[in-house]
Amino acid sequence: MNYLAHLHLSGRQAELMVGNFIGDFVRGRDMPLFSEQVVRGIHLHRQIDQFTDTHPVVKKSVARLAPTYQRYATVIVDIYYDHFLAIHWPKYAQETLPEFAQNTYTILKTYESQLPERVQQMLPHMIQNNWLVNYAELWAIDRALKRMATRAKYNPGIENALHDLEQGFAAFEEDFLAFFPDLQAFVHQYIEQEG
Repeated sequence: MNYLAHLHLSGRQAELMVGNFIGDFVRGRDMPLFSEQVVRGIHLHRQIDQFTDTHPVVKKSVARLAPTYQRYATVIVDIYYDHFLAIHWPKYAQETLPEFAQNTYTILKTYESQLPERVQQMLPHMIQNNWLVNYAELWAIDRALKRMATRAKYNPGIENALHDLEQGFAAFEEDFLAFFPDLQAFVHQYIEQEG
């Protein structure tokens, strides 16, 4: 899953949210720099990624893209799924997506000095361009994919992946709707056990 899902799945726990947000930017040796709750969020991020990557429905989505995008297919599906979370937001949340985004940006700004340097550099762009709300827009998904294409060590044409989403929209949407409740249940159980 990508930023929107990770942040949403953290519930209303600020430090858990921060950790879940920065999970991809933290190495093991950096863990002592963070509070216990932020570390829990980092671990939650990794559990979400592992659950997602091994789920049979997600594997089905990835398999549609793998012939073209190889190892980047998984990351592309993560971005697609954030789009579906955004457009189906009322099914999964009580507050509106703009309300959630503003509350989230406020939390992240509060912890900005504790974020890894790369995240500190990214956060102003995320807020200014309202990434969390704009995941509902295909143009924003296209922009995210093009951004990813510029960072890829080997790029098999990631900048063209919006076309695949548009062509297979119904199938990817069906996969997301089947998968996300399983992920929610997994996260709820994980937080309860690790609480």
